[in-house]
Amino acid sequence: MKRRREFIALVGAAAVLPLVARAQQSTKVYRIAIMHPSHPITELNELSRFRYYREFFGELRQLGYIEGHNLEIERFSAEGRVDNYTKLARDVAARNPYLVFAISVSLVVALKETTSTIPIVAMTSDPIGHGIAASIARPGGNVTGVTVDAGLELWAKRIQLLREFVPTISKLAILAVRRNPERAAMQETAEKAGIQVVGPSFVDDGSEEEYRRLFARMSQEGAEALFVDGSPEHITKRQLIGELASQYRLPAIYPFRSFVEAGGLMAYGIDLVEIFRQAARVTDRILKGAKPGDIPFYQPTKFEFVINRKAAQDIGLLSSEPLLARADEVIE
Repeated sequence: MKRRREFIALVGAAAVLPLVARAQQSTKVYRIAIMHPSHPITELNELSRFRYYREFFGELRQLGYIEGHNLEIERFSAEGRVDNYTKLARDVAARNPYLVFAISVSLVVALKETTSTIPIVAMTSDPIGHGIAASIARPGGNVTGVTVDAGLELWAKRIQLLREFVPTISKLAILAVRRNPERAAMQETAEKAGIQVVGPSFVDDGSEEEYRRLFARMSQEGAEALFVDGSPEHITKRQLIGELASQYRLPAIYPFRSFVEAGGLMAYGIDLVEIFRQAARVTDRILKGAKPGDIPFYQPTKFEFVINRKAAQDIGLLSSEPLLARADEVIE
């Protein structure tokens, strides 16, 4: 038994040594910053309850960047306060980190307006439409990163999936952060499908009170189903959104699986875990000397369809067996 323990210890050490060796190849310590519009800074780490953060930091570790050795990380959150984005961007820029990983189009734009020299790894929708990049292949300037915009045609697919659950949908509510341009595509998709959009239900301050007020309004206007956009503010409030959708018996489809894991009905969209891994790889390239403007934006290619069977039962929906069979995962 003792030898077996010694062998296991040696194997474990052998697995760790290459990472430490890579981290010690250079005595340089890289100081980077991470910005999120609403997640608490206590979640922005390798032990986060969000798998995509764990994968981001794990990927950095595999690439040879180990916090406390050759990597120093400063974490910033706007704590859901939209009016705090500009000040937060200025505070981060004033710290003059080697690089900033900024999540959400609003923070990226605010940071880009604040600095033209600090490299920015952006996680954003439509970098060209928002004026963040000159092109996907050659962004130019000090910003590159990953885009969560997998094409507006995804909303047509989501309409199709909703209709397989609820074939009689005639009125649809849209829960969207006001400044997110995705809402226009959501509305256009619904109208093309012959579905009336009730509302609009725009989120401004992101408070719990505002979400409760908007859901009550959706119900009063006769909404029969719900679209939720991919804004980070919604991800932070995903459990509340799921609870309110259940309370008002609204079948909802979301852009990310984290909503379904928190009790939402179903999601069809990109794999955020892969997106965060790619963000870590872009970070690595910049830390090794590449110019952000020369690094193409990464565009997602992997999609997943997830259903929460219990959420369907809670609002009185019968799950279609063919639909369940097509899901990448069914959460019971």
